[in-house]
Amino acid sequence: MVKDCIFCNLELEPNQRVIFSNEYCMFLQLEQSEIKGGQLEGAGLIVPIKHRETAFDLTREEWDATYTLLKEVKKYLDEKYQPQGYNLGWNCGEVGGQHIFHAHFHVLPRYADEALAGKGIRYMFKGKENNRNKVL
Repeated sequence: MVKDCIFCNLELEPNQRVIFSNEYCMFLQLEQSEIKGGQLEGAGLIVPIKHRETAFDLTREEWDATYTLLKEVKKYLDEKYQPQGYNLGWNCGEVGGQHIFHAHFHVLPRYADEALAGKGIRYMFKGKENNRNKVL
């Protein structure tokens, strides 16, 4: 447990709540996920209970528990929000977009009426604004 980690100490982020959990991980949602038509409607995170910095640090048991919980989360989200698709993913390391250094698996419901409907995870990487400066 890390003292100032919002996933080790859930009370540090009063707007998040545990929806489901098992022995190794939990599914968290922020209050903003309840906003109908909001950008993050239904979104949440699967987080290991023990502090692990990135997905690469998870134990086999934590990976298996994440998968098991993901199945339960999908059923819940399908029933409550009726999304037409999903994006799933881990951000690992600062350059990978990780801002909270306790591993967390994003579960993002997607909807047909979104401005970016049909655009997947790779969409932002393939854009011209993501061209790399080549060093020769």
